[in-house]
Amino acid sequence: MKVSRRNLFKIAGGAACVFAMLPRAAFAARNNLRGLRTGVQPGNKTRLVIETSARPSYTLSYPENPARIVVSVANMAVNNNVKPNLATGTLVKSISQAQVADRLLVTAELTKRVAEIPRSGIMILEPSGDNGFRLVFDFAATAGAAAATAGKDGAKPGKQNSRKPIIVIDPGHGGRDPGAIGRSGVREKDVVLAVSRKLRAALNSAGFTAHLTRDRDIFLNLDTRAGIAEKRKADLFISLHANANPSRDVRGFSIYTLSQKASDQEAAKLAEAENAADKIDVDGFSGFEKNVRRILSSLQQNMLAEYSVEFAHTAHKKLKAAGIPEQSKKSVRSAPFAVLRSATPSALIELGHLSHREEEKLLNTGAHQDKLVAAMVRAIQDHNFEM
Repeated sequence: MKVSRRNLFKIAGGAACVFAMLPRAAFAARNNLRGLRTGVQPGNKTRLVIETSARPSYTLSYPENPARIVVSVANMAVNNNVKPNLATGTLVKSISQAQVADRLLVTAELTKRVAEIPRSGIMILEPSGDNGFRLVFDFAATAGAAAATAGKDGAKPGKQNSRKPIIVIDPGHGGRDPGAIGRSGVREKDVVLAVSRKLRAALNSAGFTAHLTRDRDIFLNLDTRAGIAEKRKADLFISLHANANPSRDVRGFSIYTLSQKASDQEAAKLAEAENAADKIDVDGFSGFEKNVRRILSSLQQNMLAEYSVEFAHTAHKKLKAAGIPEQSKKSVRSAPFAVLRSATPSALIELGHLSHREEEKLLNTGAHQDKLVAAMVRAIQDHNFEM
């Protein structure tokens, strides 16, 4: 039975709920709580700040009766020495701490119910002066008229303006750029286009709104691909590829998210190879840095990284559960992929290795493509689009 992630506390990285029953001593907190405070922001908004010693990884939930916001922070223990500093005139009546396995639950009890906090109302601020990392939430009370209407019509509160999450799928390479080519002549651009078309159809059938960056064999600049996700106002951008390796024995999928510095040498080499695609077509490449400067700010990129890494780990879990072979060593990595430089949470998935004889055959079969698609759909269904 599929349990709604909105109504349960989510355990980061897709860990099973049974972890919640393990003793607290079984976990070593890698982050420390340094402060809890509230404030008033322009527009009659309440600000909730959770200060930590390291960058926080978190999830949100919104229990009612009474109205609350619960922030679940990974790898953190209760710190009874931290007393909440509550400002007057906010929606927060009290703040409490609780431990669930290796996660700290910070519960803000509210005077009024709030709608789910949009991404624009969430920031992770870098340390400055005496302050550590600060997880910041800005929110306002749900409009009373809207809440009353929802209750009268029998609809769930806060749902009246909901929309289908928008997914943009990017089939890598295309046109004059074939991508990797297997020993039997299978081309990366053809495999990923076939998988992308199937994924689009499956997501649309599952209640999402899915688009492709290309639906035919054409070449697109990397910044054009990322720009399509922004124009579509996508909630998630997935770039699909098929890898190649000098060693014919290497096989399996791997998943990448954007970072300024590659997580390892192999990730760096792959990013360099994928980014070289733009050099095939000179037009538009020189303008890429301007696009990056326009889009990327440190605060925005920090938030995007949280969403992207969460999806990458969920996708990794679902692909493994489906029996898809994964690349040895670390299968979730990060590197400065140009195609992922956008204002949309994103991940690049290498579906397998065309340089591996057996995997080349698998990637070119409809049955294996369907298996990949089913696993990715499950990952997207489990992704928390409301965080």
